[in-house]
Amino acid sequence: MQKLLFVLFLLSCNTFLLIAQIERIEPACWWIGMKNPNLQLLVHGKNISTYQVSINYPGVKIVKVNKVENSNYLFVDLTIDSKIAQAGTFDIKLQQNGRTEDSYTYELKSRRPGSANRLSFTSADVVYLLMPDRFANGNPSNDNVDSQPEKVNRALNYGRHGGDIKGIQDHLDYIRQLGATAIWSTPLLENNYTQYTYHGYAISDFYKVDPRYGSNDDYARLIASAHQKGLKIIMDMVSNHGGIGAWWMKDLPMADWIHQWPTFTRSNHKAVTTKDIHAAQCDIKLDQEGWFDTTMPDMNQNNPYFWTYYIQNNIWWIEFADLDGIRMDTYPYNDRNAMSQWAKAILDEYPQFNLVGETWLHSSEDIAFWQKDAVNSLHYNSNLPTPMDFVMNDALSTCFNEQGNGWNEQGMNRLYNTIAKDYLFANPNNLFIFTENHDTQRYNNTLKGDLAKYKMALSFLMTTRGIPQIYYGSEIGMSGDKNKGDGDIRRDFPGGWTGDSINAFTPQGRTEFQKNYYEFTSKLLNWRKSKEVIRTGKLLHYVPENDIYVYFRYNKKETIMVILNNNDVQKILKTNRFTEALKHFKQGIDVITEKTYALAPDLTLPPKSALILELE
Repeated sequence: MQKLLFVLFLLSCNTFLLIAQIERIEPACWWIGMKNPNLQLLVHGKNISTYQVSINYPGVKIVKVNKVENSNYLFVDLTIDSKIAQAGTFDIKLQQNGRTEDSYTYELKSRRPGSANRLSFTSADVVYLLMPDRFANGNPSNDNVDSQPEKVNRALNYGRHGGDIKGIQDHLDYIRQLGATAIWSTPLLENNYTQYTYHGYAISDFYKVDPRYGSNDDYARLIASAHQKGLKIIMDMVSNHGGIGAWWMKDLPMADWIHQWPTFTRSNHKAVTTKDIHAAQCDIKLDQEGWFDTTMPDMNQNNPYFWTYYIQNNIWWIEFADLDGIRMDTYPYNDRNAMSQWAKAILDEYPQFNLVGETWLHSSEDIAFWQKDAVNSLHYNSNLPTPMDFVMNDALSTCFNEQGNGWNEQGMNRLYNTIAKDYLFANPNNLFIFTENHDTQRYNNTLKGDLAKYKMALSFLMTTRGIPQIYYGSEIGMSGDKNKGDGDIRRDFPGGWTGDSINAFTPQGRTEFQKNYYEFTSKLLNWRKSKEVIRTGKLLHYVPENDIYVYFRYNKKETIMVILNNNDVQKILKTNRFTEALKHFKQGIDVITEKTYALAPDLTLPPKSALILELE
């Protein structure tokens, strides 16, 4: 009889624990000494809203326990008094009738010294964009993971190929020696779906690195190693949408956690509507609330619980991983006021931090609207320091394949006209500039493998205003055709997989074609590292004549003259036009060839060439 009673007691306890069990708390830890003392915990578990929450820890106070429409959630508002609270652990208890039914051990951590004043990426950097699944496979044992339905298949250009965090870590020296100073990796967080997960933009767990890439700790170790080598890390984040496989999609906290429609409704991708004073509300709604894809539910930035959850998530990654910057995907698809709140929250906590937003728009006016402190009649301030300059990308995608003459707007006129609109920007030096990225046509495909045109484009990118970004493989002339699908512009880096016939990570492994690209790229990027005049100097440019674009970067100590000859034939440049900039200079040394050019009245320019002259 006693044994039977004991068994019944155990069964009742187990049943009760199942009812009261905390399944998840996010964020899973926090830090003392944050400027914002407030923290909102998402607590998830079966029927937990029927319980009381208690915490007994010096300096930590429960302000409010918020119940929402789903009884499986509580949102617990805390304040953390940094003058009292100490690093350590405490129990978050679920209680009923004065009795503790379940508890969760929560940790408060100490911040790294100087964390609040961390420096970020600037125009002093060259950003190297890579896709981890396609860069290098450093740990084949994590190619397939039981918890993730999609398995590795390199035969599919849209499948997972096995690249990972270890692959990036193994090649940090390669990136450093190339001359890049910062790494932007497309998202590394979990994408738990059956197919097409390699790109990373359908996140299913915002607090967890995808196990096919490694672990959270692996990511933190990668960043620590990068910092030791003088490299910065920019984390790619997504606020507009999540993944259909997200854990909370099976049990939404509330109906408006995401934007829901009677049937699948895709965004109209009309980002301009967000600031169009004449726009119909249905068009604005479709842009901001339509789903990006069938596997990407649109998140509701106007739900205060979700938005607090998301902002805290970004701050959590900055602290946990020691990030140097954030790149935010699909920026204008979000509610603009919510994004302003997001950027301000990050910058309030980290005043010197940089944030770059994907502003895929095709006029300088539209892009300028999204930069912090922009002047506009809507009196809107995005608080976003750095938009992506897709107008410059548009110009670069065509200008070297056409001839600009007279009044037409082609060739070098495209570059001049783009720079001439810098008056629209609050800070032109805080524009993210690029010839290609993971969503655009491969630049070497655009240029048809023409090395001379590549040299011109890269010379411009590395000497004009802004923060230059290159795409992995550009430095070895990698190609790919977007018309064949995104997978073709996201090919595997040769040498990143055991058994690759070519290893372009090493000098001896590169083909002659790859070597020519790499050597030019590396010399130019490494030269730029020491040139303050290029990174922060003023820019003076001249209207192109005969499809020759001339501009200068200068400060009190140094002047650089850049000449782009977009003609297929040799040209003579008359230098007397540039007296304002040349002043007392007599000659210039080309930074690539180290050849000295006399600044005589006539300067002979090779066909399809770039000269970067350090003036003396």
